[in-house]
Amino acid sequence: MSMQSRLTPIADEQLSPAQQQVLQDILSGPRGNLDGPFLAWIHSPGLAQPAQQLGAFCRYHTRLSTRLSELAILLTASRWQSQAEWLIHEPIALKAGLSAEVVDALRQGQPPVFSDPEEALIYAIGQQLYDTRRVSDALYQQGVATFGEPALVELVGIFGYYALVAMTLNVFAMRPQGEHSLPFPEAVSS
Repeated sequence: MSMQSRLTPIADEQLSPAQQQVLQDILSGPRGNLDGPFLAWIHSPGLAQPAQQLGAFCRYHTRLSTRLSELAILLTASRWQSQAEWLIHEPIALKAGLSAEVVDALRQGQPPVFSDPEEALIYAIGQQLYDTRRVSDALYQQGVATFGEPALVELVGIFGYYALVAMTLNVFAMRPQGEHSLPFPEAVSS
């Protein structure tokens, strides 16, 4: 999926050696494309390189299943009303086994009805984290008992990384090119 944005495009011949290295690393990695925030981050290779490495870990290498990671990503996209983040990750989440009903409820900002207790726990942790900027002792203990401390640390990383992605996509008005109905109402800009 090709992206459009309000950023000034950088032609290949304008890329610095550091930008060329980041571009090569992104394109040769598991993503294989510059979709998402990478078109913005390439403007700052010092940010782009560690951010893309963190993103590769958060998306492909945590202890959480893809289904649970994508739930955390869609919850983040919904909270930030990030059009491109949602459009990129909705099909991945559905393919990973997240139900269409859960996905639709997230898009609408409604509490989903979960049949899976792990999904319900990911949602509860994310909601509490976004609402209160903390996680209660009881919910923390439930997270540790269910996922283990390393996976809970990684879950917080997923929420944080994808919040950065959502902010980047929103600030630079990044959208997939072509005809896409937007999942969220567009905020009026002044």
